[in-house]
Amino acid sequence: MYQNYTTGQTALTLNLDFTIPNNHLANTISCFVDSIPEDVLLGDTAKTGRPAYHPAMMLKILLFAYSRRVFSGRKIELMLEENLPMMVLAEHQKISYHTINNFRSSDHANELVKKSFLYFTNLLEAEGLINEGAIFIDGTKIEADANRYTFVWRKAAEKFHEKLKGQAVELYDELIAKEVVKAMAQEKVQTSQGLEELAQETEDEIEKLTKEIEQEPKAIPGGSLRKARRRGLKKLLHRLKKDYVPRMKKYEEAEEIFAGRNSYSKTDHDATFMHMKEDHMKNGQLKPGCNIQAATTDQYVVGFALYPNPTDFKTLEPFLKQMPILDKFDKIVADAGYGSEYNYSMLEEEYPDKKYYIPYTMYEKEKTRKYRNDPTKLANWFYDEKDDYYLDQNGVRFNFKYYSQRKDRSTGQVRDFKVYEADEFQLTPELERLAKTKSGRQRQVRYNPNWQYLKEKAKEVLQSPEGRHIYSMRKYDVEPIFVHLKNVFGMRRTHLRGKKKVETDVGIAFMMMNLSKYWNRRWSKDQFSLFKNKNREKKRPIKLKLRVELIVFRYLRVGYFPDTFCLTTVKTFSIFVDLFNYS
Repeated sequence: MYQNYTTGQTALTLNLDFTIPNNHLANTISCFVDSIPEDVLLGDTAKTGRPAYHPAMMLKILLFAYSRRVFSGRKIELMLEENLPMMVLAEHQKISYHTINNFRSSDHANELVKKSFLYFTNLLEAEGLINEGAIFIDGTKIEADANRYTFVWRKAAEKFHEKLKGQAVELYDELIAKEVVKAMAQEKVQTSQGLEELAQETEDEIEKLTKEIEQEPKAIPGGSLRKARRRGLKKLLHRLKKDYVPRMKKYEEAEEIFAGRNSYSKTDHDATFMHMKEDHMKNGQLKPGCNIQAATTDQYVVGFALYPNPTDFKTLEPFLKQMPILDKFDKIVADAGYGSEYNYSMLEEEYPDKKYYIPYTMYEKEKTRKYRNDPTKLANWFYDEKDDYYLDQNGVRFNFKYYSQRKDRSTGQVRDFKVYEADEFQLTPELERLAKTKSGRQRQVRYNPNWQYLKEKAKEVLQSPEGRHIYSMRKYDVEPIFVHLKNVFGMRRTHLRGKKKVETDVGIAFMMMNLSKYWNRRWSKDQFSLFKNKNREKKRPIKLKLRVELIVFRYLRVGYFPDTFCLTTVKTFSIFVDLFNYS
């Protein structure tokens, strides 16, 4: 259940001065949010209690607050009391910062922000603002709202986890030797659940011994064996409960949190430690952050996602799969950080109807004179296609030897190679010496036919006139959005913790940038022409006045001033007039 929220409705107001211009950014934000269907805006709420604030109103005030570089919930609450556009968007309602932060952190806000990009893309398509059917993809790393020194490293956790498993097995063997616990699989012993069962069985044995000790006489020559056994079991039980079980649970939880990553922060488990461009200490410090992937067209963000990968290489495939507006574009443009055999093969198989303009890592370097004249590169060797052999710069012949495969650990892709080996018998003894390595083995080179084919295809597309034109647009289409996000709007660090909350935070910022750009482009032409006409009206009488004064001065100088003084003064005055006309 939500409160009634209808904008633009006729109402009796006491003060008619509380209005904002029609061309104000707040009106653009309001019109766009109102264009989102109501079934998307409204989510499931409680049927009882006080009605919740309308999601459209909450989204509007967040978008406008972000456009003014206000991200704090308390400051947004203050804006609702002092800022006129915020009052208009909220219909003069006072909203607590708790409510603002709760909405911003909710799952409904996350889904609403993501779906808003679909409707904004439809708006761009309706107005013909999609840039030549091309979508431009790039990424940037942004620091998370997490402590920089609360890191957990996977290698350290795995090291101590394995050590603890060994200690658990030793303790289990000791309990078995004392006939305290039943036989258990070693794999189960190395888990927290297995250790808890061992602790429970040990505790049962201690209780059993306690009952037997109560029935013994108080004085036993040489001491009670049951008491000695109980003391030893109590030590083992204390070690299990206070040390092994908590540590095993901690390492198992850390293993789940890592989820293939190398690190995470204790204050934000979704943040991964990675190198940032903003290295203030100049020591390559690792900071908790995330990798933001964004897709743009005509400098409008039409899709985004967050990934823990510090590089862009492994983000292309999942990013394209989660993008609902990809069907509206027939060209995919990205930089060399995405160019790899895996990504090229994926695009060929899953998106055969789309052209991709993605250079590989060595694309620019291969065009240099130094690379083309480097005799050590396989691409510069002589190749005989008929007999399938290579000749290096010294004349050593490499014949085809066998096929081999290599599986990439990061992607799981199996890559096929052709292995060429230098012949044992060459034309001269010197060549036979050059055909061997320092260890005395025959030299080998590897050639990947599939990767070479994909590189040649990408090179052909990029070097075509259309390819050069499309790829040149990437620099001024997708790159500026990150500059605006960090420098203009001041979002150098996320403001929430947790992946979904950060997605909402970044999504609001991107949508605010879209609406600000849309508003600027819509109203800037009229404003610029008006400003230009005003400047012309102001400068025209000033220029006319200066020209009249110059004529009068030249007329009067003949009778009243010496020639040298007049010449110097007139030159200075003429320079001033020229500078004014230039400005």
